[in-house]
Amino acid sequence: MKKLFLASSFAEVASMFKNFANEDLKGKTVTFIPTASLPETVIFYVEAGKKALEELGLIVDELEISKATAGEISGKLQKNDYIYVTGGNTFYLLQELKRTGTDKMITEQINAGKLYIGESAGSMVVSPNIEYAKRMDDHKKAPELKSFDALNVVDFYPLPHHTNFPFKKTVEKIIAQYQPELKLYPISNSQAILVNETDVKVKNE
Repeated sequence: MKKLFLASSFAEVASMFKNFANEDLKGKTVTFIPTASLPETVIFYVEAGKKALEELGLIVDELEISKATAGEISGKLQKNDYIYVTGGNTFYLLQELKRTGTDKMITEQINAGKLYIGESAGSMVVSPNIEYAKRMDDHKKAPELKSFDALNVVDFYPLPHHTNFPFKKTVEKIIAQYQPELKLYPISNSQAILVNETDVKVKNE
């Protein structure tokens, strides 16, 4: 059964994740992918997310996919209990997911029932296509990305940082531009999208 926890800022909704996972988290392992943050200068959320996971009792197993071998990536994704993809540049993230084949491996794991946690870029990348993120992220940071087609694990488009500084106006412009054609799910930093197979809910912290 497909199970996803999609957030803007994981550290702010971590207690909600505990209820969503609905199992004892102590000692469980999570593949932590910080790759989206590499081209960015502001990356405090990476450590904040890691700390929030550890405070829940989880063991964080970091996997930086741009430098890892296919064997390392496959091994960690299969072995660990959860998958966590941090925020950063959505286009760079997708470029590296595709270049390394991690996109297919993650999709396979999600379809097999492994719980996926996305934060910001990590949430947007599971949508069908990330072109809508252009106002938020610089797509030129992913020069090798040939297509904006993303993981297509869900049929909607998560839109993080709704009403939150410094993305408030950017998110409003994305909504104005894409709302008629895309099924956008705007979420603030204190909300998360909970996906249980076909059941999709937006919940407040």
